[in-house]
Amino acid sequence: MHPAERLRELETRARRRFGQNFLVAAGIAEMIVTRAGVRAGERVLEIGPGLGVLTGALQRAGATVVAIELDRDLAAALPEVAPAVELIVGDAMRVALPAVDRVVANLPYNVASPLCLRLLDLGVPMALMFQREVADRIEAEPGSRTYGSLSVQIQARAAVSRLVSLAPGCFHPAPKVHSAVVGFEPRPIEFDPQQFDRVVRLGFSARRKTLHNTFTAALGRDGAREFLLACDVDPGARAETIPLPAWHRLAAAFPSVSG
Repeated sequence: MHPAERLRELETRARRRFGQNFLVAAGIAEMIVTRAGVRAGERVLEIGPGLGVLTGALQRAGATVVAIELDRDLAAALPEVAPAVELIVGDAMRVALPAVDRVVANLPYNVASPLCLRLLDLGVPMALMFQREVADRIEAEPGSRTYGSLSVQIQARAAVSRLVSLAPGCFHPAPKVHSAVVGFEPRPIEFDPQQFDRVVRLGFSARRKTLHNTFTAALGRDGAREFLLACDVDPGARAETIPLPAWHRLAAAFPSVSG
């Protein structure tokens, strides 16, 4: 059934405030599940299952699906199309995340970036859908115009790769942007995530400035120069040119230098 027909049947509609755009075909969902590497017997978390198109594909692949849905009307109807789903009704940014083997989700685009960072704390493989612009930022490499704090924060936690690209017509209602599914393979977390994120955000807080000028406000002019040189980072470089290993050095050294 097309999402528009199912929504009419449920006497509801896509809610913009929930960032709802529903997949229109099971075939698309099957492709996402296949490329996500879902295995039979896995416990898979889905965020925002909506009308259950992706949920059904996950179940047909043999996964046990744990779904978090904010829309109470859609949550009530989900078991009709996806029996045996373990349903949590609430906000995925606030509820306790369950223990799972994998995450596969069409994220609400209005909270996709912070939600992705939260889901990475689970430390499991993931396949998450974003608008293409955000996917480009997540996958960006140093020196590109899309490389920023989000790129660094996510790549420190996981290796990323493009799995699927989708046109607006793959959804109802059709968004004004293209979409992409990004795969995440978790890396060992051998750093303080909060401290790392704080230093990265500070480094990118003024993209047009050199790192020396950016860190001067926190460390003083001489202190910023000494800090950067001690981390083997050119004080005249800008944040968008700094590779991931250097960000790890900066984050690790920042507390001792800043006192």
